[in-house]
Amino acid sequence: GDIAKLTTKIDQAAARSTSLKADVVELQNELATLAKTQSEMDTIRTETHADYVQAKKDLELGLAGVRKALSVLRDYFAMKNEKAEEAFLQGGAGQPAAPAMFDKAGGAASSIVGILEQVESDFAKSLATEETEESDAADIYEKVTQENKISAASKEQDVKYKVKESTELDK
Repeated sequence: GDIAKLTTKIDQAAARSTSLKADVVELQNELATLAKTQSEMDTIRTETHADYVQAKKDLELGLAGVRKALSVLRDYFAMKNEKAEEAFLQGGAGQPAAPAMFDKAGGAASSIVGILEQVESDFAKSLATEETEESDAADIYEKVTQENKISAASKEQDVKYKVKESTELDK
């Protein structure tokens, strides 16, 4: 009877040890998959961040250029209008009628400036969108990375304890 009890106990321990070893193999496979996934995420994150940095640089340069062009054009048309107004007030010979001169300069100025203001708005909107998307991507990456670290630590502890228990059962 004692031999039967001990044999049953040994068989149960062997079965439990085999089950634990299978669990360890499964956990190690999950850890390898998790490490591979994290590595791929790191690579993608690095690439998307580099793309963001370049896009931000390009958008900021474009925005600065448009703002400079707007400033130059506003100054130019303001100066042109002042000269035309002075000529009109002085009654210069051969000068076109003031309203026609003001209309031409004003129409061209408002048209060009309007287009550039729209371009400026588009650049600013694109820049804000890029910054928002980058911030969101960084937040998601950090969250998933943290979850992966927690999961990996948990699985590593499971592996450690299951290996220890199966070793004790094998003895």
